[in-house]
Amino acid sequence: MNIKQFNEHITSLFGEHLHKYGDDEYGFTYINKDEFHKIGYTTNLTLETIEEAYRNGVDMIVTHHAPWSFLFGMEEACIEKLKQYEMNHFWIHLPLDFVKFGTCTSLFNEIGIDTILEYSTYEEEELPGIGEYKEAIPFSNLVGKLEEKMEEKVKSWRNHDKPVKRIAILTGAGNNTNLIERALEKGCDTYITGEKTLYTVQHAKFKGINLIVGSHTFTEVFGVESLVLKLKERDNSIEITRLNEDHLE
Repeated sequence: MNIKQFNEHITSLFGEHLHKYGDDEYGFTYINKDEFHKIGYTTNLTLETIEEAYRNGVDMIVTHHAPWSFLFGMEEACIEKLKQYEMNHFWIHLPLDFVKFGTCTSLFNEIGIDTILEYSTYEEEELPGIGEYKEAIPFSNLVGKLEEKMEEKVKSWRNHDKPVKRIAILTGAGNNTNLIERALEKGCDTYITGEKTLYTVQHAKFKGINLIVGSHTFTEVFGVESLVLKLKERDNSIEITRLNEDHLE
């Protein structure tokens, strides 16, 4: 695949979402070569994920997050490492959060939800996706599913005695109490996200809604995987591999 073809695939896959949130929500950190053969994907671009890509013979890295400017010096260090290893890097943030196949839907798929009632959207603010099981399941079963799929322990607060049926998800930094209010308005009994504050936990307990918090990284990696699998559907000659990240959070 070459860069022109890659850009055409991204435009086709994301449609209106690509520019809906501004043109600074996706892009290339560095382009070293026009043609590439193996995509490595993960949530974050760091020096460690670049090293992991190099060990796996990757020449194009695709991530959800850029090496953000508030991580002072990281972008410059990553670019030097990409130059050293002759790799490309592309990232895509809000468009991947809110496209139908993106981060929220992908996590719903991992926990085996039966019906997605509402997709995660951005209408002046981020809104969680809403999904439902046909048959309610025990809270402990849902926690177990998440821990199995994300390969990490999650934090969980069971704030009522009913089984789990309707779930709201906002992957990543979904710690705002407004999101819990939205989940309650939509009749959800459980809210899943990737970050919390004291107030997230307090509000969920006060309102009697279950809360499950995984890591920002591993609630979102399945969305990147969905994107890369769609790229492979369009060009089966491309190799893909998931890049390992540490469970830092």
